[in-house]
Amino acid sequence: MQPASLFLGHGSPMTLIEPSPSREFLAALPARFARPEAILMVSAHWQAARPTLTAAALPDTIHDFGGFPDELYRATYPAPGSPWLARRVADLLGQGGLAADLDPARGLDHGAWIPLAVAWPAAKIPVVQLSLMAGKDAAAHMALGRALRPLAADKVLIIGSGNLTHNLGEAMAWMQSGGRGEAAWAAEFAAAMNKAVLAGDDSALAEWETTMPHARRAHPTSEHLLPLHVAYGAGGGAASCIHNAMELGSLSMASFAFELAQAPAI
Repeated sequence: MQPASLFLGHGSPMTLIEPSPSREFLAALPARFARPEAILMVSAHWQAARPTLTAAALPDTIHDFGGFPDELYRATYPAPGSPWLARRVADLLGQGGLAADLDPARGLDHGAWIPLAVAWPAAKIPVVQLSLMAGKDAAAHMALGRALRPLAADKVLIIGSGNLTHNLGEAMAWMQSGGRGEAAWAAEFAAAMNKAVLAGDDSALAEWETTMPHARRAHPTSEHLLPLHVAYGAGGGAASCIHNAMELGSLSMASFAFELAQAPAI
């Protein structure tokens, strides 16, 4: 089975080297889904004024984090890029009214390469990364995803990489207090989002800031949630929750798979 798109909770860079249920989930993805011909990655850690794509034949590994073990800074993910796919995505976005840029120098940030290195450690599948749109809302990112639906015919897997809840201040406070229990507000937000995703509730997802409980506590800034909206728009069909875990008391690692929407009958 090959979904049109996935949303993956990427969590901490330590996911690469530390055992956890979420690491086990990522490592099992190749056994769960058919091998894609290429991957289009949308990470929380890259925003640009308008959609921008990595266009290098061999994108660099970006170590955009600090204070972690040396082992993480030595790690690389030498997956090939795909200039052809970058141009194809730019064309599709242009057809959807979204002018896009190609960046031949930009590499893969940790929101992209860390989960890929766990799931596909051989780094043989071509990877292109697509930026989020700075200042654009959830509805705009759902529309971005919809413009990418033709990629399913090319066996390109679209992956949004972020977190269903993401408040690092709360996570740090949880650790400093001894790290016990699960935050009720995070569980309530995650449950409401999960319900909306599985129901295909476009309005609730597009207006998450007003429809979801504890919205701004769960996401003081929205960049870790918007990759979900891209993946949701890129699929448009049936959704399933393929992983559900809470780390650091309030960091939801929930992940989803989306089937491609069926074309309307004529």
